[in-house]
Amino acid sequence: QVQLVESGGGLVQAGGSLRLSCAASRRASSIYAMAWFRQAAGKEREFVATVSWTSGNTYYAESVKGRFTISKDNAKNTVFLQMNSLKPEDTALYYCAAGGYTWRIPSPYDYWGQGTQVTVSS
Repeated sequence: QVQLVESGGGLVQAGGSLRLSCAASRRASSIYAMAWFRQAAGKEREFVATVSWTSGNTYYAESVKGRFTISKDNAKNTVFLQMNSLKPEDTALYYCAAGGYTWRIPSPYDYWGQGTQVTVSS
């Protein structure tokens, strides 16, 4: 079993920045990618960004491309999401996920964190 713990959420004004972190309890052999998803109130969970542990390749949702950056620290089993130029529509509960590939949909991911709230005020 792998535990994922997110941190770094909070309240920020539009145009501001936040940095989310996701620490994995261990690096399981089945995990090749980490990702961030988000879920706004009354909406489905949506893909934000993903990174490959091995190649370092990254993929982003169109809505965050150019504003968000996903990165990793292999030695610490930690993934980060740097969020700049935040907009009110970025308000959501942000989840970290781990799985075997850089999927852009939530269902194939094996492990999930509890989520960290990001609220962007206008």
